[in-house]
Amino acid sequence: MERAEEIVVRGIVQGVGFRPFVHRLALRHGLRGSVRNEGGLVAIHVGGSADALDAFARVLVAEAPPLARIAELKRREAPPPEGAGFAIAESGEGEVSVGIVPDVATCPACLAEIADPAARRYRYAFTNCTDCGPRFSIVACLPYDRPSTTMAGFSMCPACRAEYDDPADRRFHAQPIACPACGPRLWLEREGTVLPCADPVTEAARLLGEGAILAVKGIGGFHLACDATNAAAVARLRARKHRPAKPLAVMADLATAETLCGLDDAARAALVHPSAPIVLLPLRPGARLAAGVAPGQRHLGLMLPYAPLHHLLLAEAGRPLVMTSGNRSSEPQAFRDDEARAGLAGIADAFLMHDRPIVRRLDDSVARIAAGRARVMRRGRGRAPLPMTLPEDFEGAPAVLAMGAEVKSAFCLTRGRNALLSHHLGDLDEPATADAFAKAHADYAAIFRHTPEAVAVDLHPGSRASRDGAALAREKGLPLVAVQHHHAHIAAVLAEAGWRRDQGAVIGVALDGLGLGTDGTIWGAEILACDYRAMTRLARLAPIPLAGGDAAAREPFRVLLAHLDAALGRAAVDAHPGLAALFSGKPVATLRAMMDKGLNAPPASSAGRLFDAMACLVGRAPDRLSHEGEAAMGLEAAAFGHRAAPYPFEIRTTEGPDGAALQELNPGPLWRAALADLAAGRASGEIAAAFHEGVATAFADAAADLAQARGLPAVALSGGVMQNAILLEAMQRRLAARGLAVLLSAEAPANDGGLALGQAAVAAARLMAGDG
Repeated sequence: MERAEEIVVRGIVQGVGFRPFVHRLALRHGLRGSVRNEGGLVAIHVGGSADALDAFARVLVAEAPPLARIAELKRREAPPPEGAGFAIAESGEGEVSVGIVPDVATCPACLAEIADPAARRYRYAFTNCTDCGPRFSIVACLPYDRPSTTMAGFSMCPACRAEYDDPADRRFHAQPIACPACGPRLWLEREGTVLPCADPVTEAARLLGEGAILAVKGIGGFHLACDATNAAAVARLRARKHRPAKPLAVMADLATAETLCGLDDAARAALVHPSAPIVLLPLRPGARLAAGVAPGQRHLGLMLPYAPLHHLLLAEAGRPLVMTSGNRSSEPQAFRDDEARAGLAGIADAFLMHDRPIVRRLDDSVARIAAGRARVMRRGRGRAPLPMTLPEDFEGAPAVLAMGAEVKSAFCLTRGRNALLSHHLGDLDEPATADAFAKAHADYAAIFRHTPEAVAVDLHPGSRASRDGAALAREKGLPLVAVQHHHAHIAAVLAEAGWRRDQGAVIGVALDGLGLGTDGTIWGAEILACDYRAMTRLARLAPIPLAGGDAAAREPFRVLLAHLDAALGRAAVDAHPGLAALFSGKPVATLRAMMDKGLNAPPASSAGRLFDAMACLVGRAPDRLSHEGEAAMGLEAAAFGHRAAPYPFEIRTTEGPDGAALQELNPGPLWRAALADLAAGRASGEIAAAFHEGVATAFADAAADLAQARGLPAVALSGGVMQNAILLEAMQRRLAARGLAVLLSAEAPANDGGLALGQAAVAAARLMAGDG
């Protein structure tokens, strides 16, 4: 006897070949009916025997396409379907979930086709199928069908149409399907004039081989490319882009990558992941690269080609290529043709262009291997808008818009258990980035039909993200939930780890640059006891004054002076023979006067500035930093490969500005030990290693003692400083040895790029408890 059902599948089920998969599966089980996209889900109307329906439902999950992620499958009885066959029906309307697949690196089958002279798509730069190719960068709205993408302007030729309509073909209903006869095209231009050439890729490779800098239009925006082995070309790119020291990303095939970096299984898995991120990997000694690619570093930002154009260009060039974001220093990446022509003029010698429009800017994702797996440092192309799932007791939570942070900005949209952390947008103090942030939020809200019931912001009312969030909450009459910066860092880790609200508190260690504390002072190295709703500050790094405020983050000698004055006393600092040259020509008297008077010298317990100061002491930081993280990266590079006993901290109990008792980790003994080692001629790498081990030991032991005293089973680690792999792994080992569960972020960046996830989780938990 026939039975009929409607089966609704939610999750990542659009743009992954799910409907063709359902079609083939239904035919295999002798079922009739139809499948269609319905908003952000897939709806299946199917009829057949009870056994066949049960088997069909089981295999829907067990054999789902590799890019699909099924979050929920619901079955209910339905009227019998009409007709005898099984069809892919036109998409319908409906509520859109957070379920659209990110852009996906080219699959092996398409690569083989591009390399086959007998194939119809031989050397075609826009080859794709249901398992690979552009998705989020080309879709304007849901449901994900060709008319909703930037492929709408390219009419399929008969051959492509036949593949698209054939259920047995891997391009069955592949929305970006194209070929040389009907799809996007490439060209090379200079100063707005198309260059005559038989093959733009071959000519572009020739120009790169001669030392030219090219702007290359890709999936989510433009790259600036040059020969990564040509020192002069790399130097010209740095000079033109005004990027003197920040490492440049390199693109290479896997065989070349093996010669450039040490690759273990985790590194290979990260490189070949469908998201194809930039992965920070240890450089091999003598790697054939220009020294200017990653000056002073032990790691290289390396990615594999992820679009057919990249594969073709690398093969023609025959060498690794610098592939850095196509922008001027501190500006957003260009992603529109006219924007690139105007913004990259004077940097690029020529432009390798194509005519498939890009809907939204998506920087490359960045990851590094730490504590045994890849951990996202920047969430972009290939990761966004992959949703995250909040713990099960967030079911029914109100919809929240979380605004994130001022730097490394990203927002988060939640609805129930679904959390959609946006792609990386940049620093909001840049007007162009602030504009991009507003447009991206409007874009996400429209495409995912998200209407917030509350707005979450950072506790600091003066940040651009907080001001804009507060204004939106007032305009819409919505609750505004302010979340302390470091609480949000830890909550993001809890949310990703699946830590339920009813599991109670954990100890959180948040190490970063700066964040406003609940007592009105600047925090940045904190040990907290917290759950989603509330937190208590238990310990901190001893604060020192930041002479000049923001200037202290750009000039590490200011912070070093404050730390050494606190550790040794001013007379001892002035008399120390090893420090005379370091502070020569610096406004020491002025800085001390500022600190004495409290004039633009706020006290701060900042781990980021502690690392900057040590980098300055051992000569791994310039007087003025050219980019955020420069000093800390230099210090980590110095420590790489060295082993050393930890420098000591003094642990004492003090009273915080709000009157609460605090444990204070005082680095005075650390500075005295480091100065003694410098005087004894100890290598800077060993000093850097002893510093890392000292910070890890002090904070891990303090966190473990507090967890034990309070009977808490887990410690969560977060904050931008926790992206330092040496520190993170040392702390994880030490905490695990004490029998504690160690919670770490992986998909949400530990830096401020993941802050919005934590803000959203805290806001949702408070609202569910009625204390928003």
